[in-house]
Amino acid sequence: MLNVSLYLRITKTELLLMKFLKNNLPLSLFTIILLLVFGACENQPKDLTPWKSIFNGTSFDGWSIKGGTAEYEIRDGIIVGKTVYNTPNTFLTTDMLYGDFILELDYMVDSTMNSGIQIRSNSLPHYRNGTVHGYQIEIDPSERAWSAGIYDEQRRGWLCTLEDNPKAQKAFKQNSWNHYRIEAIGDTLKTWINGVSAAHLIDDKTAKGFIGLQVHSIGKDKKEGTEIKWKNVNILTDSLYKYSKKSDLKPVITKNALTISEKESGYHMLWDGTSTAGWRGARLEEFPEEGWVINNGELTVLASGGEESSAGGDIVTKEVFGNFELQVDFKLTKGANSGIKYYVNTDINKGPGSSIGLEYQILDDAVHPDAKLGNHEGSRTIASLYDLIMAHPDKPVKPIGEWNHARIVSDSAHVEHWLNGMKVLEYERGSAMYKKLVAESKYKVWPNFGEAKEGHILLQDHGDLVSFKNIKIKPIIN
Repeated sequence: MLNVSLYLRITKTELLLMKFLKNNLPLSLFTIILLLVFGACENQPKDLTPWKSIFNGTSFDGWSIKGGTAEYEIRDGIIVGKTVYNTPNTFLTTDMLYGDFILELDYMVDSTMNSGIQIRSNSLPHYRNGTVHGYQIEIDPSERAWSAGIYDEQRRGWLCTLEDNPKAQKAFKQNSWNHYRIEAIGDTLKTWINGVSAAHLIDDKTAKGFIGLQVHSIGKDKKEGTEIKWKNVNILTDSLYKYSKKSDLKPVITKNALTISEKESGYHMLWDGTSTAGWRGARLEEFPEEGWVINNGELTVLASGGEESSAGGDIVTKEVFGNFELQVDFKLTKGANSGIKYYVNTDINKGPGSSIGLEYQILDDAVHPDAKLGNHEGSRTIASLYDLIMAHPDKPVKPIGEWNHARIVSDSAHVEHWLNGMKVLEYERGSAMYKKLVAESKYKVWPNFGEAKEGHILLQDHGDLVSFKNIKIKPIIN
């Protein structure tokens, strides 16, 4: 007896073939063929994964459009995106935010297009006025063939390419439906294209965000109205380790390492993630024997009662820097105080305490009393130019125990402080306004404070537990 569910899945072409065979073969032989076919179907492994669809096939309920003005429509239960001129990248995004998940979907893309699937992505007012940013699983029908590679949209650029993965490059099917499997579990992202391992990334930049379907912007050399289609968009959010698959690839690890674009732009690591190479005590020839520990790729100053430089003391780079762009990830504990100083001269202050320099303040504003002190109101809060200029009051600060990203850009006299992708202050070293601020501060006793052409980078020991990682710098050459 035929299995009804199998019978219902038979296509029109298969029915015509069966009719032809029935009319042209002896009944006994036809029956044997039929039994063999359906017996084979019955023995096929069934996907028992409890998938949930995030697209209902009839409406865009639960989805929103962000970025540009490309067009999306639903056609026969399929999402269809179409390119338009004079618009930036456009994204059809889930209203729900997803952290850990396994996602599978099918897509068909025109050979002239570029697209992608956004995961753990966000659109935040403080970040480039709401620009969509985050991990993108690439859709690339070009000769490069990096489909299912991992790109960091509007942030760090390429994280995992396919240039060393020819098997995955060849797995993409032009002008046909392609199948993606995307796993995002903890700090691990894995992708497959048509069953072939494509990318394996260890990265903790973003833990949660929306899923988005991209229609890329086009130039006048491209045809308007070119289409990309998506269907069978299914997700799993429970029992992920049970259903997770092993990747065939060695993972790309971004912790304490440079991304592809950072290497190309001239960055180098200021701390290697494992040793004290390149660093020393601010008042020592070597690295402090106590007060600082290195563990799991994190450089941590230990708590010692909240007294400034009471244990190991501040540490500085052995190298000095002039114009530069510096990036540092830092993690605070409750009530903690620290700082990143630049243009530091370790010979200025012969007495106890920190070496003197311009300081990017690191502070638990909600608890530490310094947040209410300073020469100017708020000038000792997180990301401020310590005691001189307050950071933007609406700055994006991560909760205690999570990593924040500091970026300091110093190009000639112009200096910028950034926090988690937002520029929170800027100033001109040596300007009349700057000199006035210094004259009104505790720094007035040091002639030409903060105006040196070059100096050390310093991480402060203020007696509180604070951790650092991903410390990297790019010299700016004018």
